[in-house]
Amino acid sequence: MNSPTRGAVAAGHPATAEAAAQTLRDGGNAFDAVVAAHWCACVAEPVLTSLGGGGFLLARPAGSTSRVYDFFAHTPKHKQPPADIDFHPIHADFGTTLQEFHIGYGAAATPGTVRGLFEIHRDLCTLPMPVLLEPAIDLAQRGVRITALQAYIFDVVKPIYLATPGAAQQFASRTQPERLLGAGETLYLPELAETLEALGREGERLFYEGDIAAMVDTACRSGGGHLRREDFSAYRVNKRKPLVIGYRDAQLHINPPPSSGGLLVGFALKLLERLAVDGLAADTPGAIATLAETMQCTNEARLESIASDSFDRELLEPAYIEQYLRRIQGRARAYRGTTHISVVDARGNLAALTTSNGEGCGHMVGETGIMLNNMLGEEDLNPHGFQCWPANRRLTSMMAPGMLQLADGTCIALGSGGSNRIRSAILQVVSAIVDSGLSLEAAIQRPRVHYENGLLNVEGGFDGTVVSTLETLFEQVKSWPDRNLFFGGVHAVAQGRSGFDCCGDPRRGGVALSVPA
Repeated sequence: MNSPTRGAVAAGHPATAEAAAQTLRDGGNAFDAVVAAHWCACVAEPVLTSLGGGGFLLARPAGSTSRVYDFFAHTPKHKQPPADIDFHPIHADFGTTLQEFHIGYGAAATPGTVRGLFEIHRDLCTLPMPVLLEPAIDLAQRGVRITALQAYIFDVVKPIYLATPGAAQQFASRTQPERLLGAGETLYLPELAETLEALGREGERLFYEGDIAAMVDTACRSGGGHLRREDFSAYRVNKRKPLVIGYRDAQLHINPPPSSGGLLVGFALKLLERLAVDGLAADTPGAIATLAETMQCTNEARLESIASDSFDRELLEPAYIEQYLRRIQGRARAYRGTTHISVVDARGNLAALTTSNGEGCGHMVGETGIMLNNMLGEEDLNPHGFQCWPANRRLTSMMAPGMLQLADGTCIALGSGGSNRIRSAILQVVSAIVDSGLSLEAAIQRPRVHYENGLLNVEGGFDGTVVSTLETLFEQVKSWPDRNLFFGGVHAVAQGRSGFDCCGDPRRGGVALSVPA
């Protein structure tokens, strides 16, 4: 991409990407673009993100150091008795595997998305917030056509979005109300459009101190939830220095503790440096086995650190890494909805934004068009067990927006959706770029594996002999027929000597746009 450009965008839906691209065309910077894109994602990708959820931005302003905005979900100040809360399991059917989630008012934590976007706007943006809201308002009013991927996602989480009359009325098919909207149908969100317009007029106070907070309080008191108005009014965005990890001759800036995703990616990269000193060979059984062992050790380190309340940067200390290397070498081999947006502009600003609504708790907030998150019902975010969360605490997360800086000066903004597959997706893309020298597109398109709980998931696309060999090395192997959103969705943009590059992950409807000057 050598022609003059305003920047590049990668996101999980055409409308999301176009909102960012149009903002760059209108003279906005990368942070204007990522804020506009996220408002639009709340309309175009309703299962994956919402005003009722939260997330993280890794921002690298041109000529400055990178910083992280943590606006993830926060646990309520007061916990209601388990017998009094609305909290129950559902099963999401991915077609090849089932995953259990818990929903209900009792699964909702304090959302941070709205306050986060307004905080980012104050610090980094150049265009007025009402201007950045316009693409989302327009899309919500005129409707968004459901893609095949969005229809598949709706089908996966059908038990949630048909769980309550409010959700079913919003998301059910107009022709077959017993199912959700299908490919080719149009989703209209007029109530959400009105809410977005009101936010443009009244600002974040509407959400955290006004009518929306009051509606959530009333619904949770009568319906069995923990959230109260005081949880909303007390919510604050946390700003942090990123975790900086050296991997061979590259540097990765990524989401730091208390979130777990970035630290676990760093831990895995440090293991790979020692396990494959000369780099990880591409797509061989030995390389995949090494990746699987690394993922397994990362899972063990996470669980053991959480159990001992020592989950911090010490995980990257050489002595700790050595302990897990010995564990790998000493044993025989056997064997959440999220979305991401990356933007870079011609000034050199980079933005990597990862957000989530969990899968949604099943309840809409009045007539706002907003579904609350179910973060307190995500097993991966509650390692000590459900209802064991500490009050008034920022939840940990696997979300890990990052910036990879290569030895030649190229900077890549990247991140992924995919619950606990986020870290394995980012790990494999970083390794493919640094170890194998693959282009952004080739690294993202490359088939992936995910190893957890003794099961090696192998994505479609590997050579048949590789899969056959893996089946002899691991006791449990599940071969997926094709690429699948189960394995994450890495949307990335890059700026280097040859200009801009961008790639959206097709596993999650990825769209990449280069924006001409």
